[in-house]
Amino acid sequence: MEGGVGSNSVEELKGLRITSLDDDDEEEPEMVIEEDDDDEEEEQDDVALGFLKKPKNSRSLLRHFFPSKAGGVPAWLDPVNLPSGRSCLCDICREPLQFLLQVYAPEDEDKEYAFHRTIFVFICTSLICLRRDQHEQWKRHPEKPSRSVKVFRCQLPRFNPFYSSEPPKKDDKPSENGVALCTWCGTWKGIKECSSCGKALYCSEKHRIKHSQLGHDYDCQRVHIASDSSDRSLSNSQIKSTELQKEKVACNTLWPEFKIILDYESAFDAEISTDNASANALVSRNETDFTMMSQLQQFEGDDDKKSWASFQERISWASEQMLRYCNTPGAKPLWPMSSGRPSNDDIPKCKYCSGPMRFEFQILPQLLYYFRVRNDVDSLDFATIAVYTCQVSCESGAAYKEEFAWVQL
Repeated sequence: MEGGVGSNSVEELKGLRITSLDDDDEEEPEMVIEEDDDDEEEEQDDVALGFLKKPKNSRSLLRHFFPSKAGGVPAWLDPVNLPSGRSCLCDICREPLQFLLQVYAPEDEDKEYAFHRTIFVFICTSLICLRRDQHEQWKRHPEKPSRSVKVFRCQLPRFNPFYSSEPPKKDDKPSENGVALCTWCGTWKGIKECSSCGKALYCSEKHRIKHSQLGHDYDCQRVHIASDSSDRSLSNSQIKSTELQKEKVACNTLWPEFKIILDYESAFDAEISTDNASANALVSRNETDFTMMSQLQQFEGDDDKKSWASFQERISWASEQMLRYCNTPGAKPLWPMSSGRPSNDDIPKCKYCSGPMRFEFQILPQLLYYFRVRNDVDSLDFATIAVYTCQVSCESGAAYKEEFAWVQL
């Protein structure tokens, strides 16, 4: 099991993705890297496109299968040393952030300390906070940035306390090592015990209140929290069964859960027929096309309209894509707008090693339609979220290292 960066990154990401649990899925074609003699702009790099698919077996999204996934709850790579404190919160409204997606992206084999590597993205669901985030990201390298979108990188060596050094088998179960998660959101570490039953745990007082308002007594029966008093000390510090964790989540506003499938952009022809392109789409092409056109109407400047039209044309090659991954040196996002693009100076240095950051992937607005987010004036919306990570994937600092996101609305 080896990771890869640059031209081999997509092959490695696909090779490490576990698909054996979905026995009925069609086998994906092997990807071949073709030499490209054209010295084109950054958009012509080896870009991997991410598509969403409902897993036929939800176990394939458990953490020991190292999934790339969107929605639901995170499959934490390091299940013990989770982000904590302010890191879990929107810096603007102080609400706990909601899980957006994660991408499993192991490094080159010479970086043994990053044999396993996953990037996690969280977001505040308030559009008001996201608009304020726009102003904050232009403040170059503030000492305490106030963000509503946060990115974390976690990596582990091949030999680690949580996973076998060999690829997992479909019947394997995750280790029981791991902190107990919030009964309400299933995302962050549970640090506040319910004073009534002593079993439910919450990441924050706000989530305890939400659970109480929903009807905590009923929820305590619905979720399957261990009740054996002899195990209480264990259940408050460790997850008894990762497979039961989803049953413990009381929140009913989490986004639906999907697996992320990767394929090269070069596999899609610009002239591909509409019928073939959308045959297996989870969201119809008409829906995504309408969404893209409605975004165009928001722009006033000619440069932004031209940029959006170019962006839309490129995306239309595979209109169901919700992620573009490319970490080759010098790669840049496919920006929807000409305005609001960061300069090199706007991208901070790694806060752990002070080295440069690189662009790694971007999230497209189509994701919100897979999540069935309403197209209302005050609903969560964005044009793209570009994710930048430490260029060398440094190993110093916390288990979950905070990286950088640039948002265009």
